[in-house]
Amino acid sequence: MPDRTSPSEPSPLRGRRPPQGDAVIDRAFALLGAFDPAHRVLSLADLTRLTGMPRSTTLRLARKLTGTGALERREDGRYTIGLRLLEIASLAPRGHGLRAVAMPFMEDLFHVTRQHVLLAVRDGDEALLVERLSAHDADPVLYRVGGRMPLHSTGVGLVLLAGAPPSVQDRVLDNLPAEGADRRTQGPAELRRVLAEVRRGGFATVTLTTPWPRTSVAAPLHGPDGTVCAALSVVIPSATADHKIVTPAVRTCARAISRELCSTPCEDKPHPFTG
Repeated sequence: MPDRTSPSEPSPLRGRRPPQGDAVIDRAFALLGAFDPAHRVLSLADLTRLTGMPRSTTLRLARKLTGTGALERREDGRYTIGLRLLEIASLAPRGHGLRAVAMPFMEDLFHVTRQHVLLAVRDGDEALLVERLSAHDADPVLYRVGGRMPLHSTGVGLVLLAGAPPSVQDRVLDNLPAEGADRRTQGPAELRRVLAEVRRGGFATVTLTTPWPRTSVAAPLHGPDGTVCAALSVVIPSATADHKIVTPAVRTCARAISRELCSTPCEDKPHPFTG
């Protein structure tokens, strides 16, 4: 997740009024988007500053969203995301529907590895984590359900990128971080070779050194049409676990989930994102 401006810092949004022609729905989503893992509770002043909207507009929207349950207002007057959004989000087939199908298999993989098991889908040019199982004694990771990860430098990301349309791959390759900005970043030519290897081998392996040495082994999940609709991975400590032993288990689990996805009723099947 990118760094966000803290409530005590000046807002990066200069204008006091929203752009001409902004629809109410756009403003409402801008207000909801002001919340993030580092800012789960925001005051009206925080929301006004972070969105760049007039205070009166922010107050009116906050009241409406509170009335619908999308926001909740605490006794101290500050706002949090409401449970109504969780209720609605649970209907997303690429989130809850996919999770419901994959969870029994993920639990088996978790019991075998006793590490971190991740399930992610592609949302535009990023990987979105929809489920995570973690052993209580596993080394900590920054991944969270609902969080986003880059496609070019993570296990699930490489699997999703390798299975994405060529237009998406070209766009990601054209927008790789500048050299030196991310030590995990590979050049476009090298990354294309890696993606080809992922497609041939049916899995991706990525080793990172910070905040602790760890290796991610990921494999694709295929939907009824044969396209890659999600990615499954296990994150293990590089120093004490052998990824070559874990890889067959990850691939076997991914194939089992894919078979189940192909037999799931149409209304519950997750559909690959094409954006």
